[in-house]
Amino acid sequence: MPPVTTTIARLADQAALAARALVEYGQHLLQPTVRLGITGLSRAGKTVFITALVHGLLRGGRFPLFGAYADGRIANVRLAPQPDDNVPRFDYENHIRALVDERRWPDSTRQISELRVIIDYQSGSGAERTLTLDIVDYPGEWLLDLPLLGMSYERWSAESVQRSRETPRAALAANWHRDLAATDPMAPTDENRAIASAKLFTEYLRACRDDRFAMSVLPPGRFLMPGDLEGSPALTFAPLELPEDAVRPPDSHWAMMARRYEAYKDYVVKPFFVEHFQRLDRQIVLVDALAAFNAGHHAVRDLQAALTDILDCFQIGRRTLLSTLFRPRADRVLFAATKADHLHHSNHDRLEAILQTMVQGATERAKFSGAQIDVIALAAVRATQEAMVGQGVESLPSILGRAAAGETSGGRVFDGETDVVVFPGDLPTDPGAIFENRAAAGNTDAALRFLRFRPPALEKTDAGGAALPHIRFDRALQFIIGDRLQ
Repeated sequence: MPPVTTTIARLADQAALAARALVEYGQHLLQPTVRLGITGLSRAGKTVFITALVHGLLRGGRFPLFGAYADGRIANVRLAPQPDDNVPRFDYENHIRALVDERRWPDSTRQISELRVIIDYQSGSGAERTLTLDIVDYPGEWLLDLPLLGMSYERWSAESVQRSRETPRAALAANWHRDLAATDPMAPTDENRAIASAKLFTEYLRACRDDRFAMSVLPPGRFLMPGDLEGSPALTFAPLELPEDAVRPPDSHWAMMARRYEAYKDYVVKPFFVEHFQRLDRQIVLVDALAAFNAGHHAVRDLQAALTDILDCFQIGRRTLLSTLFRPRADRVLFAATKADHLHHSNHDRLEAILQTMVQGATERAKFSGAQIDVIALAAVRATQEAMVGQGVESLPSILGRAAAGETSGGRVFDGETDVVVFPGDLPTDPGAIFENRAAAGNTDAALRFLRFRPPALEKTDAGGAALPHIRFDRALQFIIGDRLQ
């Protein structure tokens, strides 16, 4: 049974959340608002996605499947000051300058940011209306910290140590494992050992995230992006190998590590959950599945585990007055496999099917709550075109794009000014094969090859404007906000 003080604190938190939710619910009735969370694990393309979304709404994109836009019912779109004074603004202007003028991918964001977009539109019945879209950008690594809120230090330690002994993590954790074996949890507190252990544990997490291994389940997330918390006690802890059924001595190394773990939850995870995550109405989760495919089936399975954890984090369900007051929750979640332009269009449905398989179990649970879940393969900005390349008597479905500076292929290093044709390979027709067969999922035999390409030039639209080319981006917009513009 939890201590009385913990129960009282939890009830107080819930009361405060309910009070704020009531105020926001009233505000939303007067000014309809959608708080849209956009997240993704490392290098999934969050910054590009948000920049392309805003540019398409402001400047006019090619969105035939985005109903209100295709029907001409969107009269005006504009940016407005964001409502949260303590959250950095998403730097749209510099990001779009990098993407369009300099034709380079904008720098990734490593902190939470926000942007408010006002959409004036005409409803299906002809009424003039306004929708406020608050876009909340946050790192996916923070999302994977949310399960820690319901997990003790002892359980987290056991799961972290067990996971680190699996392939390929075990080899990457060798230095930390040596430190782990030499650490006595029952010994008196030792600040220097805590610092050393946290450093080795962080190095292990960073190695797991390397493109060669592309692991996804890497909590605590702030260890990889500490920001102004770097060096603080809240980030100076690590898992311990603990004896079963032992009692934690009050002044032990174990006790200090557990206390700092709880501080991490109190000062890092819980504020994000309360101030941002619980307030989301809709959510887009971007997934760089291609990086996992390149790294092999271990990375694919780890990505699947991460996506399951992510979907389980959402308090998903149909929004009603009671749910808004007592358990705010997202009623639509979209999982999007990005960088579909790195594949020929004949593989887009296969990529979508693989992502669908990854989240299938968690999706089935979510359906009972009344939430809508969708899966899509897309490219927010399409950097390639398609081509057929002859090889002997065969023609291979290939892609053509300007290789990014520093990319290599066949021993050649590209300068960022050279167009290159690539046959990226084919995904398996059976989605399940990607989880088992390294030759199909990894790069052992160069079965799949994914280069980075420079952003494309703008395309002229029928209305005389210029838009960023994309793949299935309009379908994503229709799912996530199309119903709010009817």
